[in-house]
Amino acid sequence: MTELAATFQYEAVAEAYRFRPPYPDEVFDRLVGLITDEPRRVLDIGAGEGAIARPLAPRVEWVDAIDFSQHMVDAGRRRTGGDQPNLRWQVSPIEKADLDGPYALVTAGASIHWMPWEETFARIVPHLTPNAQLVVIEHGAVDEPWLDELLPILERHSRKKTHDPSFNVADAIRERGLLELTGTTRTARVAYRQSVADYIEKLHSTSSLARELMTADEATSFDRSVEQTLSPYAQDGVLDLSIEAQLSWGRPTQPPGPAGTAAPEHSA
Repeated sequence: MTELAATFQYEAVAEAYRFRPPYPDEVFDRLVGLITDEPRRVLDIGAGEGAIARPLAPRVEWVDAIDFSQHMVDAGRRRTGGDQPNLRWQVSPIEKADLDGPYALVTAGASIHWMPWEETFARIVPHLTPNAQLVVIEHGAVDEPWLDELLPILERHSRKKTHDPSFNVADAIRERGLLELTGTTRTARVAYRQSVADYIEKLHSTSSLARELMTADEATSFDRSVEQTLSPYAQDGVLDLSIEAQLSWGRPTQPPGPAGTAAPEHSA
């Protein structure tokens, strides 16, 4: 567990997750289309507050949503759809989770880069159906016209200094020999509107820009700088965004030899 990963155990970070944009509806159509086995049970690893698990549950038989943060799970239970009878929450690192498969699909949204890959795959592979797929889903705003102005502010305050924008987690897992990658796609872009204030709170939901990592004065300075940068692009305090998701999927494989090698750190 890295220091940055531990920030997701803060209550304020879990609450700030509600300011992240939702996954496009197309994501869930794609996920359901990848299920070919019965039972139609899904394992959502690093589920956070259930941005994938909650909308997916009505379309499958069962979802096990696993996250190591109690505050994330508590937030997910309070969110819309968090109390569905076929959605089971569990607070645990995935490599130690109590799994109840077999699962026909495993989903990982903005989470698998935090996990010890060999231990994770050694845990989940025995609980999969014969044709089960693991899907890595990343999403967010694209082509933000203010980004060149905003990046220096983010870099100045970020607790993460080694971000590699070219890093692709699905490719890295495949290169480790843990995933037989069979497909990748991008969803169509969808329009999304968000107030400047909510956009700032979304930034504070990341591991490297959490308020708990800043002094009160630094957080105030950060918020003011971001607001000043974004305000010229907003209309009545609201930004127009385009949201897009990328899905990469394949058959996870059982790791050879000793488990426990940690994944590299590359994401907020």
